[in-house]
Amino acid sequence: MQEVLIDHMRQLVSLSDEEAEIISSAFKEKQLKKKEYLLKKGDSSHYMRFISSGCLKVFSIDIDGNERILQFGVNGWWVNDLYGYLTGQPSSYFIQAITNSTVLQVHKNVLDQLFDQIPSLDRFWRIKIQNAYIALQERAMNLMRESAEERYARFISQYRDMEQSIPQYMIASYLGVTPEHLSAIRKKISKSKLS
Repeated sequence: MQEVLIDHMRQLVSLSDEEAEIISSAFKEKQLKKKEYLLKKGDSSHYMRFISSGCLKVFSIDIDGNERILQFGVNGWWVNDLYGYLTGQPSSYFIQAITNSTVLQVHKNVLDQLFDQIPSLDRFWRIKIQNAYIALQERAMNLMRESAEERYARFISQYRDMEQSIPQYMIASYLGVTPEHLSAIRKKISKSKLS
């Protein structure tokens, strides 16, 4: 499992074999069963987490008790309540496994020590944090300017491998539409493919 993590990091920065070994030993494996929580609202988010297999969701519960999905995480992605992690505030989100999943996680204190020990790891995180910020802004802008059909098309291209594993009501929540609206969009797309 750690090889997937190291390969992922080496896509952005150079790591010697010794540095890779140090990083690998710092990340601990956590197995999650389907529907098991990795983080709950109010918990402290002290870990940075890499998904080596499976699919997870990051969500909140609105005032009416509805689930609002902010993000899905799939193989090779990072998942966390980044705000809680960086500020030390209790988590505002839940993170739950949609499928049986394996996560590699490292405690914030250990990661801070690794930054001092392995300078290229600091650069890796700077790039990842920048990319996460860009992705969050793009998501917010897309929710405001794109139609539901366009957001669904983007979803399909982004989560192509996992779309069939994610229940329709979760996809609808992520897109900001009702399950019925999503069903109508899917029917419309199916009809246009047949024409």
